[in-house]
Order: sequence, then C-alpha cells, then structure tokens
Amino acid sequence: MIVDVNVNLSRWPFRRLEFDATGPLVTKLRQHGITEAWAGSFDGLLHSDVAGVNARLATECQTRGDGILQPVGTVNPTLPDWQEDLRRCHEDHGMHAIRINPNYHGYQLDDAACDALFQLAGERRMIVQLALKMEDVRTHHPLMQVPTVKVAPLDALVTKYPHVPLIIMNNYGTIRGDAAARLAQAGQVYFEISHAEQVGALEKLVQQVPFQRLLFGSHFPFFNLEASLFKFRESRLGGLMVEAIQTANARRLRASQR
Repeated sequence: MIVDVNVNLSRWPFRRLEFDATGPLVTKLRQHGITEAWAGSFDGLLHSDVAGVNARLATECQTRGDGILQPVGTVNPTLPDWQEDLRRCHEDHGMHAIRINPNYHGYQLDDAACDALFQLAGERRMIVQLALKMEDVRTHHPLMQVPTVKVAPLDALVTKYPHVPLIIMNNYGTIRGDAAARLAQAGQVYFEISHAEQVGALEKLVQQVPFQRLLFGSHFPFFNLEASLFKFRESRLGGLMVEAIQTANARRLRASQR
C-alpha cells in the first residue's frame, strides 16, 4: 500500500509518454501497489485556462481513476482571478492540495503574488506542492528553455507561513543537505523522493531530513514508476521508515488538513 504524491495526467507537451492515457496509467499504478496517487495535470504548465485544466483533471480522476487518483489543482497567481481558481479547487472539486510551477508561470518565490497564494492556501488548509523543475534543463526544447526555480527565498517564505504544508518536488541537487534540514525545521516542509537518483539515495536523505518529512513520489509517467520503487529494494532502511515514507507520512499529512 503506497501513496504516490507526484503523478501527472494528460500529455507532456513535447513528446508522447508511454502511460499518458489515464486507463493504462492507473493499471500500472495498481500493478505496483500504489493505492493512492496525487495527480496534477501537464496541461497546467502552459494552458492559460487554468479553470478548464482543473475541471478536466477532477472529472478524469473521478471517472477513470478507479479510486486511486486524487486530483491536485494548478494555481497560477500571475493570472487574473487566480483566487477563484484556488476557491474552485477547494470548494467545487474537493481538492486537498494545489501544485505550483513558478518557473513555467513566470514568477519568483519572493513575489507578492506567491506570498498571497501561500496565505490563501493556509486559510483553506490546503497542501502546496512546489515543483522545482519538470525535466532536466539539458533536454529542454530550444524554444522552451525553463530554468529551475530559484529557491533562495524559500527560507523566508516558510518562516512566514510555517503552518502551510509544503511538498518540495523534483528536487535534484537544488536544495541540499543543510538547506533541506533548515527548511524542515522551520515549517511543515516535506520532500518527495522521485529525483533522488544516487546510490544509497534513501539513506542519504534520512541523514539530511527526518524520515517523517519524506514522501514517496515517482514523477510518473515522465519517469519510470519502477525507478522510485527500486530505491527501496537497494535500501537498508528498516520497515518503520519504509512504511512511513511510502504511506504513513502522506496519510498523516492529509489527515491533518481536514
């Protein structure tokens, strides 16, 4: 029984992915023991009609998710009336979390719009998922160069909103040891494991932040689902830590927001 907090529906804009249809994606998740998947939408990166993106995502999860998919809405605070998008996510679609992509949407973490987003998310007791990148910058389309999110303002943002649960996603070498530990201590900051790709990745992660702040994430279908599962096969972590990272931490986090 695994909770995957980093799954995407719809199509990646620049190439087809093997499991970019919801039916085969859900089947694959079930085959590998995923019982709950927090799913955003690739459409949220580039589409300006965010309300439409979130409505389609909610419908897709409800009608084709087979009880596994939990929708995570996109909010872009640079768009007009983004507060209404957040309200719809929470009230109309019953979403427990939102996903933000500052690098694709053209703002920084110390912008006033981002501050306002965290304030409203906190008032609604919603989890914020921050994707630092979506793919390796070396493979970007030449006309679509998107730098990794600049994380220097995170310390101040987390210190100001320590009660807002924040999941750092797709973190490969961007936030390292001491900085990750400092963030975890300053607020409710969690890290998912999809981009921890070195040998002994899990052992190194638990040396940096408490295992209670680590979550299972796969970045599926952009990454192979098996890649995150193999991290546990090679790991020497004990059963309590494994169960916490794969399931208990995510369920405890979600329960705390109700």
